[in-house]
Amino acid sequence: MDDFLELLACPLCRGTLTADWSCRGCKKHYEALDDIPNLRLQSDARVETVRRFYEDAPFPGYPPRDTLTWLHARAERSEFARLLDQAIPLSARIIDVGCGTGQLALYLARGDRLVVGADIARRSLQQGAAAATRLHISKVKFVETDLHCPGLREASFDVVYSSGVLHHTPDPRASFARIAQLARPGGIIVLGLYNSFARVPHRLRRTVARLTGYRWIPLDPVLRDRESEPARFQAWLRDQYQHPEEHRHTINEIQDWFQENGIEYVRTYPSAIIAEESEHLFEFDNDNWRVEAWLAQLSWICSISHEGGLFVTIGRRG
Repeated sequence: MDDFLELLACPLCRGTLTADWSCRGCKKHYEALDDIPNLRLQSDARVETVRRFYEDAPFPGYPPRDTLTWLHARAERSEFARLLDQAIPLSARIIDVGCGTGQLALYLARGDRLVVGADIARRSLQQGAAAATRLHISKVKFVETDLHCPGLREASFDVVYSSGVLHHTPDPRASFARIAQLARPGGIIVLGLYNSFARVPHRLRRTVARLTGYRWIPLDPVLRDRESEPARFQAWLRDQYQHPEEHRHTINEIQDWFQENGIEYVRTYPSAIIAEESEHLFEFDNDNWRVEAWLAQLSWICSISHEGGLFVTIGRRG
């Protein structure tokens, strides 16, 4: 509990929180139903719309009969998840900003790592907390908070992970500036966003889906994979095809965000160097030629568009 409290802060005044969820500074008291503290302040209308969207359909959800073996096997179907797990020290403090139902947070909770899953949707957090209890994973804690005024201690995390989140905020650039402050000096930031090029096939599928009243969605492998799981099918359908807020980004754009916030660019996944991949996610790329980055992103139209066109940019806080 003490280790968890050290990583949190009052979202109003940045003060220290006590074990009964009161702020030592401004004296505000916070609720902690189901052992999930609510450090979320009132959001603006667009953020509230997104919050309600995920309250109605927590994402990505869990199958009816999950196990720890299933959780690890599902995560390790992704080469990126395996590489991320290998790259993070077993003593790291990790924050998953916008964790949803917490599957990656649970997967990374190995060794002496302490993983904090933060999200604005309480129903998603409740699913994650229930899974942690069910699967006997004790090194994960969940907190309800809004990244615009996060109830998280700045410069406290070895790894700041946020994937599939910032592109659903009204101002992704400003949102990144806030989460960048959570990393300690020398800490790693792992940022997953929709790519402007790789998202093109999905946008075409979404256009067809809308025109047919969502009765036909061509060539979506994730929906085909979830046909026998109605709840998870609907969660993917809503998240990918009916989301109220979505933005798309390029490598060069994210590199500019990094520079503005004192973050050193490390690499992307997939690699922005054509025909070259690395087994070490946190090692600096040996080149950073913007022309090649544009060509690499064009190639992503074929290589990563089938699951939404998400790419990852990795940086190190200076």
